[in-house]
Amino acid sequence: MSDGYDPDFLGIPLPLPSPTAPVTRLDYPRFSVLLDEERRFAAVTGVVIDGATLREQPRTGEWRLDPRVSADAQAGPEVYSRNDLDRGHLVRRRDPGWGSASEARAATEATFFYTNAAPQAAGFNQSKELWLGLEDHVLAYAETTDRRLAVFTAPVRGADDPPYRGIRVPLRFWKIAAWRDGDALAAAGFVLDQSALVDTRQALTVAPLGAFRTFQVPIADIAAEAGVDVGPLQAADTFVRRGLRPVAARELRSADDIVL
Repeated sequence: MSDGYDPDFLGIPLPLPSPTAPVTRLDYPRFSVLLDEERRFAAVTGVVIDGATLREQPRTGEWRLDPRVSADAQAGPEVYSRNDLDRGHLVRRRDPGWGSASEARAATEATFFYTNAAPQAAGFNQSKELWLGLEDHVLAYAETTDRRLAVFTAPVRGADDPPYRGIRVPLRFWKIAAWRDGDALAAAGFVLDQSALVDTRQALTVAPLGAFRTFQVPIADIAAEAGVDVGPLQAADTFVRRGLRPVAARELRSADDIVL
């Protein structure tokens, strides 16, 4: 099952972002999860994507606990029953699905471990124009240009995340996509906010989709808020133009607003 995130995949060394919190590293085909066992969610996930050999795979695989760590260290099925929470893939099912048919199938099925899940309000996870829309945009970019990408995603794990069934429901998620631009590294960072969709006092009643917000933000801001060392990604940020004042977060209304 294990080969994990490849830091040399882009041809430019790119280590997995390193959290300040203690984590357990779990390697899967083409991706890795750095699990914060206290919060029971990933502090970082990293996947490599080969746009030239991506395959359209049938949806196979069932959510399951990873036997390599204690069940108490994973937010398992009890978190998602009888409410409006979805099991949201952090490393998306399609992302590691490249190469031979058998390799792609094994990699996509490995994304169904609970260590790769985080609770997302139903509208947040299912709307193609929101969370999946951003991910589709990144994947389409890799596929249409035959590029290789590295993508890092995780909950922010904020102090204000509301308690629920022995966990704290993440209100914000971050994502950084990285690719090679000539001989240089390029990257873009995003924060997805579901704060207005989650109300644990009301059994997680889902608000209208308009409450969901997506931002492109400086990677330095992600590193500070999420408590991760992003290494060379910060200097590779396409959203921050050197020599200018720091750029503020920019709310995204469509894929056309994304700066790559």
